[in-house]
Amino acid sequence: MHNRFLAILFLALSAACQTLCHAENWPMWRGPRQDGTSRETGLPVEWSATENIVWRLPLPGVAPSTPIVWDGKVFLTSTDRDGEDVLLLAIDATGKQLWQQPIGHGESEQMEKNNLAAASPCTDGKYVWTLTGNGTVSCHDFAGNLRWQFQIEERYGSIDMPWSIASSPVLDGQLLYLQLLHLNSSRVVAIDKASGSEVWNVERQTDATGKCMRSYATPIVYRDDEREYLLTQGQDYLVAHDLQDGSELWRCGDFHPRSGYDPMMHMSSSPVVGGGVILVPSGANGNFQAVRPHGKGEITGDENYRLWNAYISPMRPSALVVDSEAYVCMESGVLHCLDLLTGELHYKRAVHRHTHHASPVSAEGRIYFTSRDGTVTVVRSGKEFEILATNSLEESISASPAISDGRIYLRTFDALYAIEKR
Repeated sequence: MHNRFLAILFLALSAACQTLCHAENWPMWRGPRQDGTSRETGLPVEWSATENIVWRLPLPGVAPSTPIVWDGKVFLTSTDRDGEDVLLLAIDATGKQLWQQPIGHGESEQMEKNNLAAASPCTDGKYVWTLTGNGTVSCHDFAGNLRWQFQIEERYGSIDMPWSIASSPVLDGQLLYLQLLHLNSSRVVAIDKASGSEVWNVERQTDATGKCMRSYATPIVYRDDEREYLLTQGQDYLVAHDLQDGSELWRCGDFHPRSGYDPMMHMSSSPVVGGGVILVPSGANGNFQAVRPHGKGEITGDENYRLWNAYISPMRPSALVVDSEAYVCMESGVLHCLDLLTGELHYKRAVHRHTHHASPVSAEGRIYFTSRDGTVTVVRSGKEFEILATNSLEESISASPAISDGRIYLRTFDALYAIEKR
């Protein structure tokens, strides 16, 4: 009997260990590697409003921000129903709301694309950092206590963004990075995550004009065995900054259409890194580029650094890299699958004929594309186009999915869903 008990205990512990080994936190927009990829297994492929839904939690208001997850706790920003406050919500693994705290105040009339809760939060497992569309930066602990807060306009001048700030804060080590590129500002700043004090603040040099001064993109951290830096996209350039002092390492331009400079071309899609290649999006009818990571100085048009370019414009969804392919989904729902190193087009097909604001995520050789009408199309990764499933919750969605601990978290305009293979 004793041996049998030990055997059962061993099997239980082994199963628990396997679950933990496969579990992965989703600590910021686009996940643990900022590239939309998950290493989890056993995720659902099909669901509906009743199938494979673990729970559905109604939300206090509309927002396009993505939830983040750490050890079963979910955090997300939201407006309230009156459209006057921005909130930070904490939810446990059972779908119970633990707390909500106000993190900003102001009218949020624009619901379809951006509002004051457009930026996604980020966490290190102890604290959560948020940025509202009108510039309030906050730090809360996991119990909901406010640790520090400041206003961007008090430090860095008035914000001129018609759709509000949508660039999410990025946490790396001890620093919180903010990209502030709009009509009244051309700067990137690093904040001490513990105190909220400024570590560095660099003014962005640019010759951009008109709406090109506006960037809604989120910065990302590039890191390999030889180099590391912060990448910021907007105001006509992709710029690499030193992580410690913000100094400019290199920059790349030439994102405008063949026809010439378009003063209406602002940036919404964010860069992404995969396979040692930086994919750099463009605005309307612009020049999408694949860039090598070892640049110095001005590399615009330098074929030593540019692998390929294509006149395709995702507009809002950011690209995705899976294995040796790059996936670029247009706002219209048309997907381009290209060779990551050469830019050769493998296929161009519609995943779902509807507006796509969310960025795709991938796991287990599958890619999840989320459209504005609440449809998530699951496509097999690879050079051949194959739709595995088409799932609909029949609720509007602008937020990108989050993946953690065997679940897909989908945030609609009405509720937060936890979806799991049952």
